[in-house]
Amino acid sequence: MDSRDLPRKGTKYLTFEGREDIGSNPTDNPTMGEVIGARFGRRDLMRGMLAGTALSAIVGPAALLSSAGEAEAAPKAPKPTKAAFSFQEVQHGVDETHHVATGYDADILIRWGDPVVPGAPAFDPLKQTAAAQSKQFGYNNDFVGYAPLPLGSKSPDRALLCVNHEYTDEEIMFPGVGVEQQKAKFARLTKDLADIEMAAHGGSVVEIRKVRGKWTYDPNSKFNRRITAETEIAITGPAAGHALMKTSYDPTGTRVRGMLNNCSGGMTPWGTWLSAEENFNGYFWGQVADDHPNAKSLKRLGFPGEWYNWGQYHDRFDVNKEPNEANRFGWIVEIDPYDPTSTPKKRTALGRFKHEACQLAVGKDGTVVAYTGDDERFDYVYKFVASRKYNPKNRTANMDILADGTLYVAKFHPNATVEWLPLVHGQGPLTAEKGFPDQATVLINARLAADALGATKMDRPEDIEVNPKTGRVYVVLTNNNKRKPEQVDAINPRPDNQWGHIVEIIPANGDHAATKAEWQILLRGGNPKDPATGAQFHADTSENGWFACPDNVAVDNRGRLWVATDQGEAWNKASGTADGVWAVETEGDLRGLSKMFFRVPVGAEMCGPCFTTDDKTLFVAVQHPATDGVDQWEKFKGKLSSFEDPATRWPDFKPNMPPRPSVVAITKKDGGVIGL
Repeated sequence: MDSRDLPRKGTKYLTFEGREDIGSNPTDNPTMGEVIGARFGRRDLMRGMLAGTALSAIVGPAALLSSAGEAEAAPKAPKPTKAAFSFQEVQHGVDETHHVATGYDADILIRWGDPVVPGAPAFDPLKQTAAAQSKQFGYNNDFVGYAPLPLGSKSPDRALLCVNHEYTDEEIMFPGVGVEQQKAKFARLTKDLADIEMAAHGGSVVEIRKVRGKWTYDPNSKFNRRITAETEIAITGPAAGHALMKTSYDPTGTRVRGMLNNCSGGMTPWGTWLSAEENFNGYFWGQVADDHPNAKSLKRLGFPGEWYNWGQYHDRFDVNKEPNEANRFGWIVEIDPYDPTSTPKKRTALGRFKHEACQLAVGKDGTVVAYTGDDERFDYVYKFVASRKYNPKNRTANMDILADGTLYVAKFHPNATVEWLPLVHGQGPLTAEKGFPDQATVLINARLAADALGATKMDRPEDIEVNPKTGRVYVVLTNNNKRKPEQVDAINPRPDNQWGHIVEIIPANGDHAATKAEWQILLRGGNPKDPATGAQFHADTSENGWFACPDNVAVDNRGRLWVATDQGEAWNKASGTADGVWAVETEGDLRGLSKMFFRVPVGAEMCGPCFTTDDKTLFVAVQHPATDGVDQWEKFKGKLSSFEDPATRWPDFKPNMPPRPSVVAITKKDGGVIGL
């Protein structure tokens, strides 16, 4: 996701509220903290940590290191578990480059500007054009998906890599631009630069191969593809053709140009790539007056964001000139990476909000369930249950499974259960009298519908991953620095939560389609030796093993959990170390034990952990190096990066090259399984 945890001084992101938290949840729905508080009582909450039986109940039986620095042994500890990870940890720290555990190689696979489409020019940072960028690897790689080649194989050595390009940082992309663009009303930005930014958004498909133990990509592959903010995309499902989706460009309401702010995503069993549109509000200009036809919905989503000046040149990004254009973003986009001529599809049945990810589970009867979070403080966790069943023998029959089904939002109860509430027109408060005249309106305004149902306010739901070995669902809650003193509780025992936590959902009888489930806490981020954090890790977690602000996670083919972090501007306050990847034990008496595996360069965010089918390669995406919080780094104290003077020139380290977001391929020097 975008790193927007604290103000970025001097850049276009002047305030936190101007970016991620521009939207608001005005309801009095219970927060996750209040739910846990109701369950465990005020005495435990005031202690700032859980005690004895309460700890065992929501964290699970294990030896845990609390924020008081004491080991607490829960009753009836399970049988000792063999460690799932055996690598030597990376140390906490921050510097110009990346670091990986001893015995591993971390090689740059592809970078911003590298040629993708056949005929693309070589990258020249001083001669950028929109035409060139539309054929080159885009900016700020986030989600990484692995699609084996050929289709249906379990190939560990040849695949299509599917990569989201979330957003752009013009101050380090373009010469002469500098900082404070929003404050300066984008005075140094031109239409040409705006068009380059639009071309740098979207996604890339590239063919990759492992040759003699090293990964490379093929710039001439017939499968390679770029998707940008101008690529034509079909609108499918209940909202297709609805009046709220129609614009002057598309009076049918069935076609839209581009996808925006694509953060995390997922891959389907039938071989398609799901790309999640997140903070789409930031691309729109104009004023949302009270008489605007979509005023309530736009304000709930934080429009207009005005992070970019695209609306200065393209009317569709002005909420007054094109009132419905904003309704056409904020969806899950399904893409067939095996067919570069295919039209991507926005799946409106999965609802419109700030999607962080979309991960699927398939039941024994073929029922398809998709989990997704709405990445904003005090917003919700959702799942979608498809109407049609998955057919492993007929890919064509599966291609529109996500076009129809039921969207649910989670309500977490104090008795450790989850109730999934359907967002269905005509049920409960979702009626015409309450402002929801049809199912399309419910889905276009999914946040408002979830508000009406009384869903539980969460602390920034980011990635949600299903563990295929255990059936458990990991819900990653990054942080919530807007928690008030009166909301102090066991899961967030401080009014300014900088550290985040991970929740597990356990579906009833292993059925992901069920409307009931249970929940518990896996861990709470922060320094367990600092009482102010309220952190909770396994007692054997080292000084390098704890982390803050979990964001994206991956479950490898052995069912092991890997956590990537995003502390944003707050890295120095949250942990004092750069973001990275941690391996986390989830079972038995080692549950909650974490080890640092990879560290990003200064100013970067860790994204996209993704494994090959044999677990012998871990792909990670290093996003926006040299941006976040570089003024807090001792070697760059008080300064912000620009094209001419960045905090790091990772990964090229050449005087004429700016820092470049890149995908990194991590392999073990002996060719073995990652982490063992």
